[in-house]
Parts: sequence; structure tokens; C-alpha cells
Amino acid sequence: MKIEEMNSLPPETAVEEFMKVCHSSKWALKMASRRPFRSLVEIEAVADEEWAVSEEEDLLEAFEGHPRIGDVETLRQKFAATADLCASEQQGSVGASEETLLELKRLNDVYFDANGFIFIVCATGKSAQEMLDILKGRVGTDRQEELRVAAGEQSKITKIRLRKLFSELQSEKAARM
Repeated sequence: MKIEEMNSLPPETAVEEFMKVCHSSKWALKMASRRPFRSLVEIEAVADEEWAVSEEEDLLEAFEGHPRIGDVETLRQKFAATADLCASEQQGSVGASEETLLELKRLNDVYFDANGFIFIVCATGKSAQEMLDILKGRVGTDRQEELRVAAGEQSKITKIRLRKLFSELQSEKAARM
């Protein structure tokens, strides 16, 4: 039902919807052209296939669709907004310390300067400290390896967003009935 709605969208509208999921125009065009889909499992498989053949410029375009963590206030707002939702996953962590936020910002800047793209991690369920620990492990990694790792993280994010998109399409349809 919800997938049928995606299948019936005009091509340009389908591309816009897929761009909300992954900010690579080539990937979104390919996804729209691969319709019709029969299931979310099929959509995720096609998403993986198309992402796997993406070139560096496509990866970088997708990464640009994420906000760069650029200042401490932005970091504070980001983690405060998700603290309630992630409380059990973060084992009771309510918020990030000023020290953690400052170090996260500093290392994000170091990472960007070294790689030319922002640090990408699937942040769902992760605290600021967990993200900082992951970032510490990835700073200084070879750029080509980082592209591969970041592409894998983007793939995880894309799947979460696909599930959310099709959940929202289902909710919108139910609301109209």
C-alpha cells in the first residue's frame, strides 16, 4: 500500500523523496528509475546495489546532505533533542559534558581538514561520548579507508530513513481514510 504510493509518484517527485533519504542525486535518480517496488526489503536491496556502485563524487554529495557539526551550541542542541528518545540506549546518559562537546567539535574540524568531508556516523542510539570515541578511532585513518567507512555509515542512515519514509507514507494514507 505505502510502496504503491511511491510507485505512482511522478519521476521528479520520487527523486525528491529519495533525495530526502540520501542526498546523492545520481542515487536518487537511479532509485526512482528502478520503480516499481514490491516491498521495503526490495527497496533496501536496490538501495544497497545502487549505493555500492556510487563513485566518490556521489558519496561526497550524499555526505554534504548532513549538517557539519560546527559549533558547541549546535552540538548541545542536537544531543539535548535526542536525550529522551535515546535514554535507555545510552544507559541512562542524560546529556553530554562541555568537555565532550568541545572535543567532539575540535576533532570534527580535524577530521574535515584531513579528509575534505564531514565525519559520517550512524548516530541513532549513540551518546555524544560514544560518537566522540568513534571519531577518535577514525581521525588519522587513510582518506580512501574513511570514504569506505563513511559510505557504510551512510548506507545505515539511508536504511533508517527509508524505513521512516515508508512508515510516514503509511501514516499519511491512514490519516486520509
